[in-house]
Amino acid sequence: MNARKGASLVDLIISLGIIALLFGGIVLVYFALTDAVRNVEARSAAAAVLANQVEVIRNLPYASVGTQGGIPPGIIPPQQAAALAGFAFSMDTVIRYIDDPFDGTLGGSPNDTNPADYKIVDIRIRCTTCPSFTPLAYVTTVTPRGLENSSSTGSLFVNVFDAAGASISGASVHIVNASVTPSIDLTDTTNASGVLQFVGVPTSTQSYQVQAGKTGYSSDRNYRPGDPANPNPLNPYATVAAQTVTNVSFVIDRVSRINVNTSGNTCAAQGSQGFTISGAKLIGVNPDVLKYSTSSATGGTGEITLQNIEWDNYSFSLTGASFDLAGTIPLTPVTVNPSSTASVRLIVQPADTPSLLLTVKDAVSGAGITGANVHLSAPGFSETLITGHATISETDWPAGGFSGASEEIDTASTPGSITLRANASSTYATSTPNWLTSNTIDLGGSASSLYRLSWSPVSQPAPAGSESVKVQLAANNDNATWNFIGPDGTSGTYYTNPSSTIVGLNGNRYLRYKVFLSTESDAVTPRFDSVTFEFNSVCVPQFQVLFSGLSPDTYLATVAAAGYAQGTSSIAVVSGSEQASVLLAP
Repeated sequence: MNARKGASLVDLIISLGIIALLFGGIVLVYFALTDAVRNVEARSAAAAVLANQVEVIRNLPYASVGTQGGIPPGIIPPQQAAALAGFAFSMDTVIRYIDDPFDGTLGGSPNDTNPADYKIVDIRIRCTTCPSFTPLAYVTTVTPRGLENSSSTGSLFVNVFDAAGASISGASVHIVNASVTPSIDLTDTTNASGVLQFVGVPTSTQSYQVQAGKTGYSSDRNYRPGDPANPNPLNPYATVAAQTVTNVSFVIDRVSRINVNTSGNTCAAQGSQGFTISGAKLIGVNPDVLKYSTSSATGGTGEITLQNIEWDNYSFSLTGASFDLAGTIPLTPVTVNPSSTASVRLIVQPADTPSLLLTVKDAVSGAGITGANVHLSAPGFSETLITGHATISETDWPAGGFSGASEEIDTASTPGSITLRANASSTYATSTPNWLTSNTIDLGGSASSLYRLSWSPVSQPAPAGSESVKVQLAANNDNATWNFIGPDGTSGTYYTNPSSTIVGLNGNRYLRYKVFLSTESDAVTPRFDSVTFEFNSVCVPQFQVLFSGLSPDTYLATVAAAGYAQGTSSIAVVSGSEQASVLLAP
């Protein structure tokens, strides 16, 4: 009896895989050969189109060899479409004058005052319907018959640099002049030295409009004199004179971005704030015309990113009437370098105008000075603020406006005040102090400093006793651990002076206070109307102070800071939001 063997399923799958690979390879080779043949056909067709264009140029009069709107001017379109053998092509033509060194060069030795010796023709063709096609290029020269004549044209050299003065190659240069016939409208790129040279340029007075740019870079241009928007440009349209070289230079560099944030001095976002941003670069004088000035607004979260910003120094101001600018972080103008990201925070607060934002700076370095005492005075007015110091206040304790209170505390009978609760006989308990604990105050960051605590009223009814109002404070970074202490750092002491220095709570983000009320007479109650904390944190302007609610007047600012001579400045406040600076000499 003969044994019979059969192929297993695994053997069958492997065999089918090998067959698939073999046939797949054959198919790939077939399509590769087909593409190669197709590409050869496309290149042959492209070469025929290219040869035809060259023949057209060969048969043109020398004066007609040029591009429409180009330099030299001519009848050849700079871009044109063509079709042959079922293929579609796009053809780019560039024609330029060449200054041959045989008879000297322009500005060289010897100096060739007629540098337009002959023309170079550069034609490049690409297939727009081919999946893989290497463009073809053809470069030739065209010379005039006979000797060159004296030139009635000039030369225009365009130089493009970056912010550091380095040449930029491959920069796009757009030149327009509608005052010559035929008109000029051409775009070309700078060479490896950042220069684009044109010879044989028609003469024209302040008529050549030139703009330079590059992808990912800023742009620079010249401007028409007498334009109502910029009547006296610093860089006017270029003039080209006969047998003369006109050099024009433009500075561009990689663009940047600015992150703008609007918030209060405790970092709480203030969204939808309109603002104006202005650079320092001028494009015109008498009157001054800024190169960059625009208006924008932060989003609902108080943030916006401004893209494609040119390197410059930028200043900011608010455009709305509902808020005052209380300072900027960092101090403006903000320097934006090429290819960078800068951030600026605008600190705002509800408007109380007229107002004065005053900045204190070092007279030598221009750096801001923190901790400077700024005294502002006028007849009937006197106020002192400190740079780098801000205040936060609470003046009302409605239901939900505090975290807890003892039964004898009353916040409803006299809105805006904390008092003891009167009993049925309209008297007050005299047994033990009663208390109210505030909600959490967020100072904005852990790098915070607390300076002073004050409250009002500063005096209480005498029958209530000498310490009828006292306060303890607690601070942390977890918004959970509340250990209330007094000025000696223990729970056994209290702040009893309505204007006291805060001790031992720096370096914390979250703050609460606990106010204690007591009376020695059942006929009177102490009252607590407001509490204010003076502090410094990450969102407090370090070198500026804002005086609000002023009257129109001329004010005297007297500024003193450790290590500096005292400085003064007379400042007129008329209406709205005014800004001024005081410089202190070291």
